[in-house]
Amino acid sequence: MMREAVRPVEKGHGHDDLEADILAALWEQVPFPQLPLDAPSEIKDLVVNIENPKRVYSIHRASRRHNLQLLVEKFVVQLRYGCGFSACTTSSCFSCRIRVAGKAPVRRYSPTSARTLAIYLASQDNPESRLCPHIQPPTAPSDAVKPLIFSPKYPASGEKANGWPNAGSTTAATGVTPKAAAIKRVPRRPFPHREQTTTSGNLLSPVGFTKENHKKRGQSHDRQSEDKAPRDKTPAPPRSSEQLQISEEAVSKDYRSFAANVFGTVAFKMLEWLTPNSIEAMSEKVEAVDGPLNITERSRTNLSSSGDEDEKRSIPSVPAVSQLRRQDSLADVSQRRDASSGPSPTEGIARFDQRTLPEYQPASRNSDFPGLPSHSRRNSSARIRTSSVSKSHNKVMPDALLESVGDESGLKSPTIHAHQPENVSKGLVRPASTMTRTTPQLSIDNVLDTIPDERSLEPDSHTDEDQLQTDDANGDDTPSSVETAGSVDALDTLDETQDTQATSDYLESTSELDSFLPQSLSRLSLQAVNFICDVLQEDATSERHLLEPATISGPTKRSSSRLKSWKRKRKSAVSYPQDLKVQWKLFVEQSIFNVLSDPQAVLDSFTNRNGVLDSHTLWYCMLRLTRVAPSLVFDSLWIALAALFAPPKALQSTRSPTSKMFPASRKSFTNAEAASLMSVCFHALVAAVPLVTDPRQLDDMSRIRSHGLTLPGGGTVARQPTSLCLQYEDVFTDGMALRLARRLLKVIPTRRYFDELVGLDFDSEDEVGEPDVLETLLSSYLESSTQSPLNFSKAEQSMHEKRIPLLLLDWARAVMLYEWEGKPEVSEDGPFGGALSLIAAMYKKRQSLLLGEIHFRCEYFGERLDPIGMPVSWLSFTSTKQKVHLLDYPYIFSPASLVSYFRAINFSRMSRSYEESCSLQSRITAIVAAESLVTESHQKNVLQELLKVPSAKYLILDIGRGNVLRDAFDQIWRREERELLRPLKVHLGEDSGEEGFDSGGVQQEFFRLAIAEALNPDYGAFTIDERTRMTWFQPGSVQPEWKFELVGLLVSLAVYNGLTLPITFPTALYHKLLGEPVTELHHIADGWPDLANGLTNLLEWNEKDGSVEDVFVLTYEFSASMFGQPITREMRRPSSSSSSSRSPRSSSPPSWPQFSSHPLSPPPFASNPKSTDEAPLVTGDNRNAYVSDYIRYLTSVSVAPQYAAFARGFRTCLHPKSLSLLTPPLLQSIVEGTQSIDVGELRRAARYVGWDATHRAVRDFWAVVRRYDERMRRKLLEFVTASDRVPVGGMANIQFVVQRNGEEEGEGGHLPTAYTCYGTLLLPEYRDREVLRERLGMALENAQGFGFA
Repeated sequence: MMREAVRPVEKGHGHDDLEADILAALWEQVPFPQLPLDAPSEIKDLVVNIENPKRVYSIHRASRRHNLQLLVEKFVVQLRYGCGFSACTTSSCFSCRIRVAGKAPVRRYSPTSARTLAIYLASQDNPESRLCPHIQPPTAPSDAVKPLIFSPKYPASGEKANGWPNAGSTTAATGVTPKAAAIKRVPRRPFPHREQTTTSGNLLSPVGFTKENHKKRGQSHDRQSEDKAPRDKTPAPPRSSEQLQISEEAVSKDYRSFAANVFGTVAFKMLEWLTPNSIEAMSEKVEAVDGPLNITERSRTNLSSSGDEDEKRSIPSVPAVSQLRRQDSLADVSQRRDASSGPSPTEGIARFDQRTLPEYQPASRNSDFPGLPSHSRRNSSARIRTSSVSKSHNKVMPDALLESVGDESGLKSPTIHAHQPENVSKGLVRPASTMTRTTPQLSIDNVLDTIPDERSLEPDSHTDEDQLQTDDANGDDTPSSVETAGSVDALDTLDETQDTQATSDYLESTSELDSFLPQSLSRLSLQAVNFICDVLQEDATSERHLLEPATISGPTKRSSSRLKSWKRKRKSAVSYPQDLKVQWKLFVEQSIFNVLSDPQAVLDSFTNRNGVLDSHTLWYCMLRLTRVAPSLVFDSLWIALAALFAPPKALQSTRSPTSKMFPASRKSFTNAEAASLMSVCFHALVAAVPLVTDPRQLDDMSRIRSHGLTLPGGGTVARQPTSLCLQYEDVFTDGMALRLARRLLKVIPTRRYFDELVGLDFDSEDEVGEPDVLETLLSSYLESSTQSPLNFSKAEQSMHEKRIPLLLLDWARAVMLYEWEGKPEVSEDGPFGGALSLIAAMYKKRQSLLLGEIHFRCEYFGERLDPIGMPVSWLSFTSTKQKVHLLDYPYIFSPASLVSYFRAINFSRMSRSYEESCSLQSRITAIVAAESLVTESHQKNVLQELLKVPSAKYLILDIGRGNVLRDAFDQIWRREERELLRPLKVHLGEDSGEEGFDSGGVQQEFFRLAIAEALNPDYGAFTIDERTRMTWFQPGSVQPEWKFELVGLLVSLAVYNGLTLPITFPTALYHKLLGEPVTELHHIADGWPDLANGLTNLLEWNEKDGSVEDVFVLTYEFSASMFGQPITREMRRPSSSSSSSRSPRSSSPPSWPQFSSHPLSPPPFASNPKSTDEAPLVTGDNRNAYVSDYIRYLTSVSVAPQYAAFARGFRTCLHPKSLSLLTPPLLQSIVEGTQSIDVGELRRAARYVGWDATHRAVRDFWAVVRRYDERMRRKLLEFVTASDRVPVGGMANIQFVVQRNGEEEGEGGHLPTAYTCYGTLLLPEYRDREVLRERLGMALENAQGFGFA
């Protein structure tokens, strides 16, 4: 577990010694990866020696497992027994539980429950922070050891008296022949006996023992050395009584409990068994059983020396331990290699894998391979001090300890059951060996190793060819093979000369091999990635995973046509030796780990002089690597990302005020380098996703994932094959990939904090700050157009351009869903905040990334948050650097959710205003009551008159149909804000006898009439385009500004009360109302399409066909029509941003002539002011600036005072924060609704009263409506709902009811009527369709006024 925090961790001197002992023990035990002999010559230039033990992958894996075991042990003690501190505040500590419970009884966790919680806590990020600060290191063995029972195993009924199984029988534990079982029990090389000791006093292989145990167990080793007998061809058969049986006490178990059945297994118990305290306790139990065996051994030795013929019958069930050890040692095996043929350098690795990776046992070995002389690994370097871990005392150690060193993916269950005695007994007592390896000291950079001198055991050549052997390290399925003596030919494709030369070179380098180090690639190139991935795929030694496709082959596999592919020197006609497969596997895994876990090596591998590799090539490299070793790739990159949490050099400077906050010893990276490393990690995550070649599938899967779904359900969610959905789920829930994504996103807020601190640093005032890491990442790497050397087709390139940003958003959503705690307030400085920052940065660049707004949505949150309470609480929430609100990022919500939140905010403000007025009215009523303290009636009347406005519950408007706009202006002018926020009630036409009751329909009619009159071009306030019917402000209008403000207030009231208006404004207006700039041509395309086309042609004009000034003949001026007269002004910029090349006379802010009501404006119809120079021409150099300035003058400068007044009125009733939820198109749909009416959707949304949809009259009605044009359809909708616009959300939000209103027999009869407040059409049942068409048309054409039907 690596800390992401930058603060130093206090570990103490003892911890360093313990860590040194662990690394030293692992250095003795693990196999060293070496470049195999058949490697291509090109790869040798990239090979380097690994001198740091922490950089050896096997050591890294084993030490991590050991640390996890220690953490689990501490958490178990914390959960079950506590720290003993009476004021403990750690919630998971048992002492804290006792303190909180007080006198109430507290139930202690059971061992299984404690193990379950401990494993969960230890597997979280930064688990040390969850440890109780008062907890002491455990000294007693784990409770999981107490039920273990150690006892001798006596002969079974099926065994012979001499202890050997029957011929042809198999061992119960392993199911293999005795010879094969003996091979699997080849002991690992122990450390030689040395006199040096360390201060730690612990012997760790990989766990520690006390010094006293060393001394006691060293005696048996001395006896073994003294009692060695001459080696015979056939070893003496072992006594069956020497087998050790380990069993557990029977305990009650709930087999229906998931936790009991999972965390109560041997695999999880091993996490507690393999800690130092537990190992020591188990060794004492073994010694208690092994003690009588030693006494018996001495008795049998005395009998043997006296020549007693009954020696074999004296103690038949307890043979000598020394004999057993000689039986297990390599020195006593009869089938040894001939002395003239030395072992291969790979045999040391193979022997280790026989012990730790039994699935990689070679079926046979070539004993006649030339050029491989015998050699010994000796401790030849005097510079290396070895610690006490190098002593060769015999230690009691289960086989699982050594097996855990070679395990990659998980723990391997020990063989403890009664029917598996030999695997335990043979490994518990480890024999001595002559092979030694120097123990590295952490203070020494140059770590050397020696070469083994022991002979390898020749394995049995009889192997089941059909049996699949499973790689416990990576979970691979590798078919075992029969390898004959001729299989050595698979080692080489060298010609005879190369073989001879390699042999002689190897003989001459024997002295160098005495101290070889682990080897690895120093960096990865495109050729190297293809080569190592091909090796693992060809050897079937790649990691077993769930990613799709499982392997890269066929058309997906690519190589550069300019670079030669690397191949191994082998003959394809002969089977490849298994030991070389293992050696290649170790070397490739070490290379991937060494490169990808080192941030500088990653940058050297995937960057060039122009920056990072092109995105497509980088994605392909990650695709190859993640299909052979995904867990290793994700874990290594996760380690490399830790370097990005180191502060920049400016913050580590001793002169910097922030230098005390950070350690100065860590190497820092610039934002550009951090962006390069992050790009590699992002591409690795993207490459892990199933390979999809259809863009529609990418979009559909992104929509499915945005809902938080694994499989698509009903409704509008896209549907895709179940297999693809499950493949996506496997990737986005993968623990290693998700851990990498979380750390990767956490880098983003961390780097931004560093940039902020650098900006505040006094030493950095004069320095230019670095660009933002996300800006660099998106601009330089995701938008890069560098040509790939892999010759991808245009279709593949197009697919890749869509794949990368879409899957980045999917990964950001996956992290957000993983981190979310169900609250709208989320952490800003964690992975969730980093995901939001990434989405926000990509949203700003969505056009260049080919993304639409729909791609950024995450409906999962909108479906689970309170649609009313959440947006209301957001109004009072203030975002900080630690906490932000999800509504600060509205683009992750669907438009329907945003509209719901917007209206919830308005409704909440309306309800609050209504409740305040009701409360005030109730108090006034109590004051003016007869029994109140106020007795004078005059005072009561005055008080009621003064408080009439504050106590009114509604905003009531009395409007006459003859003067709708004037009455509206008179009644809303000078109104207080609290009055405008109350519910609206309109009395329309009551002066002329109308009796309409306002339940919504009268309001809709009032706004329709008032807005239509206000926007009438005859008043000179607005203009309407004849082609598009768009409404815009009249430049230099004759109307005063307060009228524009009242028009804006009318629009604000309508939006506040949830009504749509029959108006059509260009999108540019809504951009300005939301504070967004109007600078692009597409912003004005809907309002001024002809102008937009002309400016587009100007920008796209090719000057090869003629110069711009000659063809277009435009001057740098803006022209507008004011009441039939053209007004032209040269376009100028404000003085702060003027450009001399564009307009040399731009010394004053630009303005537009207004009428006399604007005293600071020039006369309205004054001609263009003359100057010494004419306005400059538009050329090819300044045409871009001309288009930008023309848009600015059109939408801002020419109508500046009119728009400013309108905007003030528009914002009167609407909360500024609620407007930030909306986008310009969404605000436009709220104000205007939708003009197009789909009769099919309207029919599906309709409901019926008095009949059903199959009635003849209903079918006739829809047949008539279907033939209506767009104008008649709008009239019908206005007749029924009082609005000719479809509200935001579509027809589903319309109440359209067709109610039966009697029966008309003749051709005349009643006309159809409607309750507009309730959206109900009262339709009589006419005789036939023609009568219905005639009567309905008459009603629609003559509809005006309200009354009670």
